[in-house]
Amino acid sequence: MDDVDSVQAQIARNMLSSGDWVTARLDGVIYLEKAPLVYWAMALSYKIFGVHDWAARIPIALSAIALGLLTAAFGSWAFGRRAGFYAGLCVATCIGLFLFTRILIPDVMLTFTVTLAMWAMLRALEEEEPHPRLWAFLLAASLGTGLLLKSLVAVVFPLATGLIFLLATRQLFLARTWKRLHPFSGLAIVLLIAAPWHILATLRNPPYFDFTFHSGPGQYHGFLWFFFMNEQVLRFLNLRYPRDYNTVPRLYFWLLHLVWLFPWSVYLPAITKLSFKPVDRAGRARLLALCCIGFVLIFFTFSTTQEYYSMPCYPALALLLGAAMAEDTIWVRRGTRLLGALAGLMALAAFVLYFSVRNMPAPGDISVALSRHPKAYSLSLGHMEDLTLSSLAYLKGPLLLSGLGFLVGTMGMIRATSRRAFLAIALMMVIFFQAARLAMVAFDPYLSSRPLAETLLRSPEGKLISNVQYYGVSSVIFYTNRDALILNGRRNNLEYGSYAPGSPDVFIDDSQFARLWMQPERYYLITSEPAFPRFEKLVGAQRLVVVDRSGGKILMTNQPLTAL
Repeated sequence: MDDVDSVQAQIARNMLSSGDWVTARLDGVIYLEKAPLVYWAMALSYKIFGVHDWAARIPIALSAIALGLLTAAFGSWAFGRRAGFYAGLCVATCIGLFLFTRILIPDVMLTFTVTLAMWAMLRALEEEEPHPRLWAFLLAASLGTGLLLKSLVAVVFPLATGLIFLLATRQLFLARTWKRLHPFSGLAIVLLIAAPWHILATLRNPPYFDFTFHSGPGQYHGFLWFFFMNEQVLRFLNLRYPRDYNTVPRLYFWLLHLVWLFPWSVYLPAITKLSFKPVDRAGRARLLALCCIGFVLIFFTFSTTQEYYSMPCYPALALLLGAAMAEDTIWVRRGTRLLGALAGLMALAAFVLYFSVRNMPAPGDISVALSRHPKAYSLSLGHMEDLTLSSLAYLKGPLLLSGLGFLVGTMGMIRATSRRAFLAIALMMVIFFQAARLAMVAFDPYLSSRPLAETLLRSPEGKLISNVQYYGVSSVIFYTNRDALILNGRRNNLEYGSYAPGSPDVFIDDSQFARLWMQPERYYLITSEPAFPRFEKLVGAQRLVVVDRSGGKILMTNQPLTAL
């Protein structure tokens, strides 16, 4: 897809081809926003399987599988095998994990390291644990690895959770606690893992020390300032520059967890009946999970936030859900009845929509039937606002399949034991996820520029120009593996790096574009359909040769074409 998906994949390819594993680059411009481990993982996947879009997704897919297994293992150790299985089932089949692993962001990897750190801390403190030192070192390794995935939050979340837990259990000031956690040896492990890249990135991208709280156009303060001050401190305070992001309203941020944890969120009331007294292993694990949930949600209540930022607390919520589901209380049975009714209604809605649009034509691709809400696109579910009734004609298969999935879930929950009901719910979600995957295929021309990239690869050689910022056509750059000139796009994620010493001159304005377009050399332009009249005025309609159209975007060239 365009946007962050192809950006991450292209950075990994650039690292592999250039041999520079320290400084990320896009279009030759340094890109200092993110820690590198997710790029390294994708580059390794490319090395093994070749550079493909599916190869870029392998690290994220494996991390999601590993997270489900880790949550199940954690729950089995703390509460027993049945509760552990339910916990793993919850995290593996909830909507949030599925939705937020469709794009190449490292949050599922971060969630894995945070969960492993929490479990390792409990194991290190457990009196009956035969290898506390090993678990203490695993805790440190998780923190160090997390730093290379998501920077400071990877340390802040587990450490703050652990400190709150130790304070609540009156272990914070006990010498025995720190003796078993080995903080100094652990710090050495964290530094051994995380420090080399941070040091190299600082040395290669000076200046080294700048602690200003302000930046603006034309200002460059080096790696250390941008990565820590701008990306951590100023982002938390909503003062980051450039401000190329949006934030979810606080109430929505909290309430949306009912969606992210669906279908298992119907069992959240049953959690209130659990004991959180740290008198045994299960009680301590439940209390630690509660501390994690509370800290993560409160942290982002006072910070800028996206919908997926709270993913590190999904396993903690799943652990509590698994423990509650295993007890099979009246609240669990009520939750199953409620979910059965909801699934039945959703099946009915899906079938009604299917029969409403089954005879509707679906010409071209889905983009022609969608509305546009650009202000919402900085949020993960922003494109959901674009759906119209006519656009559902392109989603007939997904509608029918999702209706069947919800029907299967409804039938499986009728008069079933809790265990069979939980398995039916999981099967329902697997079918629904397949329907969602098919829907994403229908959305591909709209969310991705891959069809235009395929046309460009069949066309004569020429220099590429993008009329939108780099992110808007990033999939063209990934699939063609060629850099582009960016027209009026020196903003957002590439702006800061573009002011670094020696940065390539890839940003052009209208006058430079018109001059290039009139030259005999071939150029290609990618722009949105609504922008076409502007270019007619700029260079004349006779100089705009339309090569292809897809997803509301146009590929044009300045020279005549023979048949492709």
